[in-house]
Amino acid sequence: MTTRAEPGDERSDPGLSVIMSERRRLINLAYRLLGSLADAEDVVQETYARWYAMSARERQAIESPGAWLVTVAGRICLNLFGSARARRETYVGDWIPEPLPEPTEWINGRSGGGGTDPADLVTLDESVTMAFLVVLDAMTPAERVAFVLHDVFRYPFGEVAEIVGRTPAACRQLASSARRRIRTAQTLAGPGAGQAGIVRQFRTAWEAKDIDALIGLLDPEATATADGGGLAVTHLLPIVGGERIAHAYAEIARVSGDRTTFLECTVNGLPGLVAQQDGDIATVFAFAIAGDRIRHIWAVRNPEKLRPWRIG
Repeated sequence: MTTRAEPGDERSDPGLSVIMSERRRLINLAYRLLGSLADAEDVVQETYARWYAMSARERQAIESPGAWLVTVAGRICLNLFGSARARRETYVGDWIPEPLPEPTEWINGRSGGGGTDPADLVTLDESVTMAFLVVLDAMTPAERVAFVLHDVFRYPFGEVAEIVGRTPAACRQLASSARRRIRTAQTLAGPGAGQAGIVRQFRTAWEAKDIDALIGLLDPEATATADGGGLAVTHLLPIVGGERIAHAYAEIARVSGDRTTFLECTVNGLPGLVAQQDGDIATVFAFAIAGDRIRHIWAVRNPEKLRPWRIG
């Protein structure tokens, strides 16, 4: 990706606008790899710090600044996986990827407040749904990087190999293994036309504390996972079984009473819910729906993960 600058080379140091135009791509890559917008922002900041730590001559010698930035960001993410795993060993309860709102809400609506730079936004597509990110998080670091770079960002295996530190053939095998995991989890299928309607029915039944209606909307083997990170009250272990989830969520509605308002919204590109308490968003709910039944609910209550959703 780099070439030596020969005497008399007239290439100029890439300007700030050229380098910063890569920011959104780097944010999108790092968020998919790490499942955390805060960590992704740190990765991008470190990537740019390394770029500007080089001399002007060294920067001029780089044939493709965009490719260089992606390579460095990918390697930083790989280095972070180890420390992230260590942090999760002491994490209170289950760790769920950080949920993201619809970009228009993030910038101008109830979620964004302060007018976020569009370069900091994550493109919401099928590769960033909560179900997809949860499967990615279960992969090995090398599988995850190889799959995301090749299958999502369309990088050739030769360039992926440079980042992962393996041969192109090995990276091809890593991506193939990751692809099998994705297919098994059935997270690549697009949302059904009725998904928003099912979430709306769930909201109505939940507000009414209608246990029978909730059971009818939940798959008998559904799972509900919550993430409070020790900073918000929630159930520490996943709730398994549609009937158990229905009773637990009806109890949550009873305890929260009139203080809580449920709003329909977009969570990581798919229909979801947010719970507002005293005007502030306290919980974000993402769903995996197959057919006309809810298979999984992810409830994020850790306030550190709700930063993009806050007002003001």
